[in-house]
Amino acid sequence: MKQWIRRLLRRPEKKASAIAPLLVTSGTHQPLWTPRQYETLAEEGYQKNIVVYRCVSLIARGVASAPWLLYKGDMKVESHPLLTLLQNPNPQQGLSRFMEALTAYLLLAGNVYIEAVIPEGEPLELYLLRPDRVRVIPGTAGVPEAFEYTLGGRSVRIPVDPLNGQSRVLHIKTFNPLHDWYGMSPIEAAAHAIDQHNAVASHNLALLQNGGRPSGALQFRANRDGNILAEEQRQRLREELRAAVEGTRNSGRILIMEGDFEWKEMGLSPKDLDFIEGKYLSSREIAQVYGVPPMLVGVPGEATFSNYKEARYHLWEDTILPHLEMIKGELNQWLVPLFGDGFSLDYDTDSIPALAPKREALWGKIEKSSFLTVNEKRVLVGYQPIPNGDRLE
Repeated sequence: MKQWIRRLLRRPEKKASAIAPLLVTSGTHQPLWTPRQYETLAEEGYQKNIVVYRCVSLIARGVASAPWLLYKGDMKVESHPLLTLLQNPNPQQGLSRFMEALTAYLLLAGNVYIEAVIPEGEPLELYLLRPDRVRVIPGTAGVPEAFEYTLGGRSVRIPVDPLNGQSRVLHIKTFNPLHDWYGMSPIEAAAHAIDQHNAVASHNLALLQNGGRPSGALQFRANRDGNILAEEQRQRLREELRAAVEGTRNSGRILIMEGDFEWKEMGLSPKDLDFIEGKYLSSREIAQVYGVPPMLVGVPGEATFSNYKEARYHLWEDTILPHLEMIKGELNQWLVPLFGDGFSLDYDTDSIPALAPKREALWGKIEKSSFLTVNEKRVLVGYQPIPNGDRLE
């Protein structure tokens, strides 16, 4: 009896992995900095590279266009506070803009944070937190102890329950093989291709600003006395050439000069260096990192897909739908239980135009199936049974 009383009064044990204490390598209760600078990744990758911008926009807008459904068991729920919250997450954003920003943060930073405003009972609003302003504070149980949001030198900590890991902040992250607490940005994998693409664009711009002329040199011949130009003469001639030749306004301008000299080209032409093909190659590599068919980012000569419609279908099938699955799983684990048991969120694939070929092929197979009854066919395509439909055609 005494042993039973001791077990009853014993404090509940915390659920934790055996290696959880080893994950805290930088000190417990201290913010853990992200491995890469988000501002640099966003600026160099998204703001200055049209291929990254296009890839992120295609995926984010695709995710944002998917309609969401709520189920109670197997029954579809038409009206519920959770659906109202999703349609209007906060006063500044609707569902489409919220999902677009959420996906863009994930594609740029590898991390996205959603804060739920819960005065009491059910959440009333959802806000996205900029990833570079959030720090994970490692806990001793293998889950974060808190999330710290910093702006303008002021910080706010949002705690995490050490027993079940629940918090008002949801952290969605991509897989990172070298970090336990933060996801990896796809831009990191495409960094070399992005740098190459940006370098080619900068070179072409500089060449255009120079009137489309590669660099070169004026080679002067010594006069009869063996004298050449003095330093002051060289500098003055250099300035005169720059004023007369450089810039798009001077493109094609005829230059007349006196003296015994000749022009020596010092750089290879864009054709010799094959800049254009190198730019297309880096564009394909960036698109591959994001899982976007190169045809959709404007790379010519890409014949992987027979047409634009097929490329859009593969973008949805291989990239957008997996992102929707990730978001759906995280919301069903974090947000949906706050509204009660038995509910689940899902997205409506039947309302996505790009997936129409897959849907038509499935319906065609069902229609040709001679071993299915009318009602079985109707259920498979999402319709209710009808009277006298339990018979083979």
